[in-house]
Amino acid sequence: MAQKSRSKKIERQILRDVRHHPKDIVKHIGEIFNISRQAVNKHIQKLIREQRLDAEGSTRSRTYMLGPIKENLFSFDLKGVPNESRIYLEHFSWLFEDVAKNVEDIIFYGFAEIVNNAIDHSDGTSCTILIEKDLDTVAIQIIDDGEGIFRRIKRLSDLEDERQAILELSKGKFTTDPQNHSGQGIFFASRMFDRFVIESKGLAFSHQYDDKFDLFDEIADEFKSLGTAIFMQIALNSKRTDKQVFDEYTASEDEDFAFNRTVIPVRLARMGQEQLVSRSQAKRLLSRIENFKYVAFDFNGVFRIGQAFADEIFRVYTLRYPEVIIQAINTNIEIDKMIKRTKSS
Repeated sequence: MAQKSRSKKIERQILRDVRHHPKDIVKHIGEIFNISRQAVNKHIQKLIREQRLDAEGSTRSRTYMLGPIKENLFSFDLKGVPNESRIYLEHFSWLFEDVAKNVEDIIFYGFAEIVNNAIDHSDGTSCTILIEKDLDTVAIQIIDDGEGIFRRIKRLSDLEDERQAILELSKGKFTTDPQNHSGQGIFFASRMFDRFVIESKGLAFSHQYDDKFDLFDEIADEFKSLGTAIFMQIALNSKRTDKQVFDEYTASEDEDFAFNRTVIPVRLARMGQEQLVSRSQAKRLLSRIENFKYVAFDFNGVFRIGQAFADEIFRVYTLRYPEVIIQAINTNIEIDKMIKRTKSS
């Protein structure tokens, strides 16, 4: 085990230093670890086979460089004075030198927003970031040891359940610190990446770009000391731009380009196995939607609703807030009938 750990350490040092020692990396690593040229070359050949290193030239004048598969791991103290942009530039920007600008823009947006959330809101002591780039995708993992995002939202917003915190996050425009944060960071990051997952204290929130709706799940809490773990993944050949995602949820020039559109997964209003039948459940969905002008309730995965639930959303609320335009999407025939019945009553 100790030998394996040492080998990993040597390989990380090679990958970290090769940009500054492209011609003398063998000598450089040998001096650091007090090992032979032959031993260093064994590690280098392994990294070349894994496509994490490339080599050019003959044996005497060989030049080494990073290969297409890259990764870096960095941990920092949240109680210091960290800056997410500086962390990105100093420790991770080199991973993306050959990545298309639209993809790197999305990577930087997600990185900056999530790391800033850990700095400002986690109440933790440390944060660890792992970014892996292979031939097809970039995967980002950001983990802090704080209170946990869902638990913090529940406590500060006086919600009845941590699962309700997931519902509020999925709507967008949610923040526990309105003076310093707009509440848009997590929402837009979750829409930009191909896959976006938050895991915290036994609960998980995820969004898949192609699915267009959010998922909630209860998971095994294997790492009880961790506060929040966020995973983001995007394909290197993605044509998506951050502007396209902003535009999808943003008004026209006539409405001052406001973030005024959202899609809310109705399934997240359920706690456990309960059916969606009551006004209190509807009110979970309706909380804060007056902050938007266009709201689409996505009924994907919901097969029936009760009369009181439908009446609260599609008659009572629309009478109270006629300026909010509410749409039901991905409904079935039974749900359509219930909505029509309440609207005509």
